[in-house]
Amino acid sequence: MPYLHQIDPIAVSLGPLKIHWYGLMYLLGFAVAWWLGRRRVRAGRLPGVDENGFGDLMFYGMLGVVLGGRIGYILFYDFGPFLANPLMIFKVWEGGMSFHGGLLGVLAAIAWWSRRQRLHFIDTVDFVAPLVPAGLGFGRIGNYIGGELWGKPTQGTAFDGWGVVFPRTLPEPFASMDAATLKAQFDVGMLDSFARHPSQLYQATLEGLVMFCVLVWYSRRPRPRYALSGLFALLYGGFRFLVEFVREPDAQLGYLAFGWVTMGQVLSLPLILLGLFWLWKSHSSPTLMPEPR
Repeated sequence: MPYLHQIDPIAVSLGPLKIHWYGLMYLLGFAVAWWLGRRRVRAGRLPGVDENGFGDLMFYGMLGVVLGGRIGYILFYDFGPFLANPLMIFKVWEGGMSFHGGLLGVLAAIAWWSRRQRLHFIDTVDFVAPLVPAGLGFGRIGNYIGGELWGKPTQGTAFDGWGVVFPRTLPEPFASMDAATLKAQFDVGMLDSFARHPSQLYQATLEGLVMFCVLVWYSRRPRPRYALSGLFALLYGGFRFLVEFVREPDAQLGYLAFGWVTMGQVLSLPLILLGLFWLWKSHSSPTLMPEPR
C-alpha cells in the first residue's frame, strides 16, 4: 500500500534560524563514529594514537566529508547551475552531497593526518572503515525526510501497489495543492499511480545498517592490511550499483548510456574494482596488531 510523504524537513524553527533534519542526521552519524572510534582507540586498534589524536582525525574527516561531499556533488552532478550561481556551493542545508566526493575528501584528510602521525595510510583507512556506514545510513534517512533522491515509479512493475508518493514529484493540479487537500486526494486513491520506490530507505538499510553490522563484526579481531578497506569499497560499490536500478537518475543528467546507466553506477564501478583489488592484496599483507593497554 502506498504511503504519502508529508514530513517537514525542518526539525526546529526559531525565528530566522531553521535546523533541518538533514543536518541532524549528519550529526548523528558523526556521533556514532566518534563513539565507536574512541572504543577502538582505547582497545589499541590504531597503535601510537590516543584519544586526542583520534579527535584530530575526526575533525579533519568531518571537514573532508562536508567539503568533499559538496564539491563532489557540484562537479559530478550540478556543474552547469554552479557556473551560473557559484554561491550555491554554500547551500548545504538544501541537500546536494555526493558520497564519492565526500569519500575523496575523507581520504585526503586521512592521508594528511597519517603523514603527520607517521602511520601507513591504509592502516588508518582500515581503522576508519567501520565508522563510516552509520553516517551513510543516517544521511540517507535525511534524504528521505527531505523528500529528495527518490526512486522510480512502482506502477506497472513487480512492485505495483507499493511505494511512497513524494509531493515534489507530482504533476499539476496536485503539485499546487495544500497538504490537507493533497492528503484527501491520497485517501481516495487518486495518487496511488504516482508511488515511487523509497530508494533512500533501501540505501539506508544496505549502505548503513547492513554495512555497519558486517564491518563491525569483521573488525572484531585484527585483519590483514587492506582487508577492511577492500570490504568497505566492495560492499558500498555493489550496493550502490544495485539500488541505482530503482533510483530515479538526476534530472539534469538522466541516463548516461544504454537507457539505464547512471552517474552513480559509473562512480561506483571503480570502487567495486578497488575493493576486489584490496581484498586480493590483503592476502599478502601484514596484520596490524592492537597495542597493549
